[in-house]
Amino acid sequence: MASPSAPESPPSGAAQPATVVVGRVGRAHGVRGDVSVEVRTDQPDRRFAEGAVLDTDRGPLTVVRAREHSGRLLVHFEGVDDRSGAEQLRGVLLEVTVDLCERPDDSEEYYDHQLVGAPVVTVGGDVLGVLTEVVHLSGQDIISVHTTDGRDVLIPFVSAIVTEVDLQGRGVVVDPPLGLLQPDLGD
Repeated sequence: MASPSAPESPPSGAAQPATVVVGRVGRAHGVRGDVSVEVRTDQPDRRFAEGAVLDTDRGPLTVVRAREHSGRLLVHFEGVDDRSGAEQLRGVLLEVTVDLCERPDDSEEYYDHQLVGAPVVTVGGDVLGVLTEVVHLSGQDIISVHTTDGRDVLIPFVSAIVTEVDLQGRGVVVDPPLGLLQPDLGD
């Protein structure tokens, strides 16, 4: 099996566009076309701002207004003015095109698309595999790694285990506790 390689760096100043999911339409709310949205972005104020255009498999949707209600984001889209229209949007993924070079404001944070495909190595320098997905759970995030021996392992994305993220160099560096990667050794 081939060793994973570092993600390619775009030429200096070149934009690298990618489509990312920022939300998923949930249930209709009320009778005037509002929908709840399952947010999948750290920047909901930016992504769901008035006038923002979101791509979907049904064509673009323009945000008329968005507001927080009982811990949920409610959004009203242009042209969706009744409950029937809102119900037809249920399950639709809301996407935006982003520049792959764009970084979050916090230097300790990363967008999922920046991590997927990165090599994962141990603190000792052994190649573990390739990061295939960032799983967002309610308690913490987890990275899914396809190992060089063909297994898929889940690693908590916490600083005690993921000690370094170096997208221009070594990739994602992990210091897994005994038994995490090979559960039969933990007994």
